[in-house]
Amino acid sequence: MSAPVGLDERPRVRTPLSSPTLAGSPSRAAQPLLSIGLAAIICAVAFAADGGLLLARTTRVEVALILGGGLAVAGAILLVPRPARVCGAAPLVGLIALAVVTALSLTWAANPSDAYLEANRTFAYLAVFAAAVALAHALPDRWGAVLGAITLSAVAISAYAVLTKIAPGALNPDETFARLREPFGYWNSVGLAAALGVPGVLWLGTRRTGHQTLNALAYPALGLLVLTILLAYSRGALLAAVVGAGFWLATVGARRLRASALLLVGVAGGLATAAWAFSQSALSEDRVALDLREQAGLQLGLLVLAMIILLALVGLAVGFGAQVRAPNPRTRRRIGVALLAGLALVPIGVVARMALSDAGLSATISYHYKSLTDPNAALPVNDPSRLTAAGSVRARYWDEALRIFEDHVAVGVGAGGYATVRKRYRTADGAVRQAHGYVVQTLSDLGIAGAAVSLALLAAWLAGAAAATGLDRRWRRGAAPLHADERGSPERIALLTLVAVVLVFGLHSTIDWTWFVPANAAVGLLAAGWVAGHGPLRAAAPAVALVRAGVVERLRAGLRDVPRALCALGVVVAAVIGAWAAWQPLRSDELAQQSLITLERGDVDAARTQAQQARDVNPLALDPLFKLAQIERQAGNRQLQAKAALEQAVRLQPDNPESWIALAQYELETGDAKAAETTSRRAVYLDPRSSRPLGVFLDARKQIAATRASNK
Repeated sequence: MSAPVGLDERPRVRTPLSSPTLAGSPSRAAQPLLSIGLAAIICAVAFAADGGLLLARTTRVEVALILGGGLAVAGAILLVPRPARVCGAAPLVGLIALAVVTALSLTWAANPSDAYLEANRTFAYLAVFAAAVALAHALPDRWGAVLGAITLSAVAISAYAVLTKIAPGALNPDETFARLREPFGYWNSVGLAAALGVPGVLWLGTRRTGHQTLNALAYPALGLLVLTILLAYSRGALLAAVVGAGFWLATVGARRLRASALLLVGVAGGLATAAWAFSQSALSEDRVALDLREQAGLQLGLLVLAMIILLALVGLAVGFGAQVRAPNPRTRRRIGVALLAGLALVPIGVVARMALSDAGLSATISYHYKSLTDPNAALPVNDPSRLTAAGSVRARYWDEALRIFEDHVAVGVGAGGYATVRKRYRTADGAVRQAHGYVVQTLSDLGIAGAAVSLALLAAWLAGAAAATGLDRRWRRGAAPLHADERGSPERIALLTLVAVVLVFGLHSTIDWTWFVPANAAVGLLAAGWVAGHGPLRAAAPAVALVRAGVVERLRAGLRDVPRALCALGVVVAAVIGAWAAWQPLRSDELAQQSLITLERGDVDAARTQAQQARDVNPLALDPLFKLAQIERQAGNRQLQAKAALEQAVRLQPDNPESWIALAQYELETGDAKAAETTSRRAVYLDPRSSRPLGVFLDARKQIAATRASNK
């Protein structure tokens, strides 16, 4: 058994202490510290940003990401000498282009205020990706720390989510749903957070190096991740986890046998625990009294503790047993054949079950396909049976997004515009901000322009990932095939695991809106950026620091290099400007809210000043104009200014029904029923299913009729 190295899987290398190769490089003890630090950042983003829908929480996280990413890039520029080739430049340029297109959509957006917020979000994501690329250049041998951080954060978030079921009185007393949804406030984000850790757990549990006790913890960790996905009732996360694990098994080669043992044991533990939880009404039904939830949660906690202990013991037994007596090649082949046969029986069993159903095979397939694609199909109930149901409300959102795209093919309705424009296309009630899928959201918001940039970004990243993992040698002309040492090198396995993490996130964000959840996206971008910045797979050799001097000396050398110092300064300045721009919507919103508080105190002039400042800080937002109109109305003798503010709101966002509703309500309340009727017609057109504009329209008609009757 090798000595403990934290989450580092670098092979031990006998290097003289005086060798300049490793002088000044980060010590082996720093590896787990780096993993813990990165994991803490990911968890902090998850708990601070929530689901990405609250302006204050999201803005603070975006500002931190922009500043942190800028400092990381600037530091890497100073620490690393100018390379002949900047690996990851192509996908980085692609993401910059996406951020620029998102920002440019302010000029044509149906809701420029929301487009502003989406531009801030995209630039924050750009900062995360750029930081990952920079770190891959500065610390090329710290892939174990990145992978360990992703895995550790997934386990920590999953543990907290499950604890909200175990101790609801302390952590989640007001919860009304049975599905796990904390710390994001959204169950599918919880499921995805767990699914993103599955490839890393497979990597951890199948390592040939590292402390065996640490490796054995992969067994209970996998059980916890599976339990979290199931208790969140997240079908998308389950699918993404299966695809990610399948990709990992298909590409890692010699580790499949150990990975299969880990999967069988870990999944069985998670499934068994989830099955018990599903059988308890206090844990699987909505709107259960807190005392009943606490009683069932205590039992669940004991069961989860037993699962963790049992799986850890199994992991230790498997690990030490494999070291004492590893199976011979013949036994490995037999086990492999048995596993493949078992996997092949799964789809056969599913098809057989459908064929033996009362409806028959073809009718069952047709029914599930219709449930999946029909916008008006019956939706699955919110209980554990949801995991096997095909129906989803996504078909409705996707249909709306595609109809918006058909009417705005070239550039869409502007970033974030789906939430505003869908009201004219929707066929059911309910407020929805995202189209629940990156592809359809991009088509509706940015049209073909956004889709083309996204595809170019994807192609650039795939090319970089193929080069980093050596997969491109299978089709690149003249490239020598990977040697056995290269195929099974720890570095390549880690890179393939990071690619699997990106695959999990990419697949899930295609069928859900988790691109807009900062912590979910940050993990995917961290993995993607590191792979892109890694560059072509090197020959199997001990990973060493690229720079021979210490950190302080490297910083001094970078500062003396004028072009590098200026470049680093430019990155810091750009990050500060980006953070300042990202802060403005929140600052405007706080000023607008403060204006009402000031108005309640009776200081009309100060309230007016604050509302005008809010408008100046963010001239794209409607709320400061609404607040200003309210203040002017209360002033008593400034009705013209109040109407002017609402008319400005209509000119600012003519495709937003909210601006027309506010103006129509004002006109109705001030006695101009005829103008209110005309204005409310536009609001009804933009939001025909809402009762608010229709109510204003009907009230205006009644007032007009009453006026006519009184004049006769």
